Amino acid sequence: MQRKKYKHLYLTQTLLPLILIIAMLATFTSSKEKMETYSVKKINDKIVLSGSGNDPHWKDAPALSDFRYPWEIGAAPLTKFKALHNDEWLYCLFDVEDPHVMIFQDNNHKSEVASSSRAEIFFKIDDRLDPYYCLEIDPLGRVLDYEGTYHRKFDLKWSWPQGHLIIKTHRRNDGYSVEFAISKSSLKELRLLKDQTLQAGLYRGDCYRNADGETDFRWISWVQPDSPTPDFHIPSSFGILNLEQ
Repeated sequence: MQRKKYKHLYLTQTLLPLILIIAMLATFTSSKEKMETYSVKKINDKIVLSGSGNDPHWKDAPALSDFRYPWEIGAAPLTKFKALHNDEWLYCLFDVEDPHVMIFQDNNHKSEVASSSRAEIFFKIDDRLDPYYCLEIDPLGRVLDYEGTYHRKFDLKWSWPQGHLIIKTHRRNDGYSVEFAISKSSLKELRLLKDQTLQAGLYRGDCYRNADGETDFRWISWVQPDSPTPDFHIPSSFGILNLEQ
């Protein structure tokens, strides 16, 4: 009886860690499968960036328009996102409906983007958000790029690797568009692109003037974050960009 007891204890000590690891992997896989996913088509050519999204290749890219107010009632103004990729670049296009674009412009420091209407894309390595990377782009083409660590610890001195981010924008009476290209080499260097997959958050800061005459924001996102108050800087606000072969 004593020998059986020890044998049972040995099996428990040996198998329990393995069972826990399998359970964790299953949970991780399940959580990724539940994430919102956008399939990025592959092209063989380069896209000519103009800011208007008028390169003919964009016609073949599916439009993602499932953007919402996560913390307000009602339908959000129209926001469309498209993406394409080739061997060297990831191309992205935001098309924004906004007849009252607001831009804060003083000395053109990149921090002024945070007080302006803008489109945003965040990239994370994993749910630890240690680190993650953020690009916030206003209608003038100014970019607030920074490195973050959880929770909301920002290094604003950080910049996307030089020469690996190209941005063009276009203003219209009813809104604006933001068109940009990110090199795949930089996405790999930052450990973001893995197995043709990017974990990305797609957002919009809709700047407006409230009843008191002060500027305020309505926040718009692709994914519904698991937060009762406005916060995109959490793991649940991200979806998946799946780069097709």
